[in-house]
Amino acid sequence: MAAGDAGYVAVFITAANDEEARLISQALLEQKKVACANIIAGVSSQFWWQDKIDAENESLLIVKTAASLLDEVVTLVREIHSYDNPEIIALPIVGGSQEYLNWIGRVVDEAEYD
Repeated sequence: MAAGDAGYVAVFITAANDEEARLISQALLEQKKVACANIIAGVSSQFWWQDKIDAENESLLIVKTAASLLDEVVTLVREIHSYDNPEIIALPIVGGSQEYLNWIGRVVDEAEYD
């Protein structure tokens, strides 16, 4: 994948706690929707919700997958997530270790990226 080719994405997903983050991660991995999931515990989030500033301690998932699977990732996360409006945002991976990017493609059965 050349720099600037958004064939892969990193998806940020906040979860209510580590348990929910692990449930989401496990489902995404078992269904091979993502190749890797990192869970960062103890994220202090501040945000607008219902016309006021709110704050929560959450866990943050960062998952790596093929851009072509993003809609499926969003659907699966929404099925599991406890929030009415969960944060699920994707950023394009614009470059990096070609071996790692190829590995993502192999894991999520995206042979076209090998």
